[in-house]
Amino acid sequence: QVTLVESGGGWVQAGGSLRLSCAASGRTFSNYCMGWFRQAPGKEREFVAGISRTGGSTRYADSVKGRFTISRDNAKNTVYLQMNSLKPEDTSVYYCAADFAPVSFPRSGAASYDYWGQGTQVTVSS
Repeated sequence: QVTLVESGGGWVQAGGSLRLSCAASGRTFSNYCMGWFRQAPGKEREFVAGISRTGGSTRYADSVKGRFTISRDNAKNTVYLQMNSLKPEDTSVYYCAADFAPVSFPRSGAASYDYWGQGTQVTVSS
């Protein structure tokens, strides 16, 4: 069992920045890949970014590439999402998720992830 708790969401003007954090507890953090997803009202949950167990590999959705950075601190059992140059279309509830499969590269499908946080709202105004 893993518990994931996101924090750092809020309101920001377009062009601004936010950093999301996701604290994990319950199992050895360095044993699983982590991902960030988002879901806007009336839309499907979509992949944002993923990071491997060691942090050596990352992947991003095309819509956030060059603006968002995912990182992790295994000593603190925490994964981060640094979001820069935010746009109104980034407005969503953001979720972190844990993938326990023995894969070396983070996966982008939501169905691949075993545990989810409760989400944190990010609102970007124009």
